[in-house]
Amino acid sequence: MALEFDLIFGLHSIAAALTNPRRVHQKLVATDEGLVELSRKHKVNPKALKVQVELLSSHQLQENAKKICNHLGLDFSRVPSGVYLQTSPIETYSVNDFLNTPKAKLLALDQITDVHNGAAILRSACFYGITGVLVPSEKSFGLTPSFYRIASGAVEYVSLIRVNSLSRAVGQLNDAGYMTVGLSEHSSENLSQEELRSQSKICLLLGAEETGLSHAVSRLVQKNLSLPSQGEIKSLNVASAAAIAMEKCFGL
Repeated sequence: MALEFDLIFGLHSIAAALTNPRRVHQKLVATDEGLVELSRKHKVNPKALKVQVELLSSHQLQENAKKICNHLGLDFSRVPSGVYLQTSPIETYSVNDFLNTPKAKLLALDQITDVHNGAAILRSACFYGITGVLVPSEKSFGLTPSFYRIASGAVEYVSLIRVNSLSRAVGQLNDAGYMTVGLSEHSSENLSQEELRSQSKICLLLGAEETGLSHAVSRLVQKNLSLPSQGEIKSLNVASAAAIAMEKCFGL
């Protein structure tokens, strides 16, 4: 079901969301200790931000969070640090918003459904200053409390671009002058630094761990990038591979 609001766990993620002007906050729920920890570690003053604060015992906070997760159809995991935030859903964008951008670094995720991988990739994307991340509406991870906790606030700084058809979006990016680069372990091609430096607009595409990029997407990418193994293990977790690929494409 569509989430009525974002439920955010994790001190880093809560602090980043509280200072995001695109959010409209419903309430910050915390124990006394959790509120002190949030203020001490992240210099966040909820009163200055005019956020409604509800103080609860540790047991009551966990029970309330569990009820909310059940209502939203989410699996419940214990709230860390005794704090959670209810806030408006994060604003998302269309690929059309980025077609005429003179300079952009985009990332596209094809059939990546695991929340831990999705969140780790978003965190790396923020580290590399990625402009936006294309996420298909179907067969993708959801923006759950666990996702927000693991992403450590990255969603507040990297634009999420929702697309109904990733292959159609790749075609649009090609037409708009982007270099589209697919990460493929089967490719023998190795992009040169000169090729990458000459591009003002690049979109790096990553596929699911087991299957890689879907055929509909892989046939449209202009270049392929491989990460050749130098040891006995021949493949990487998609989140680890994503970070290395971003270094090659964007760490110039």
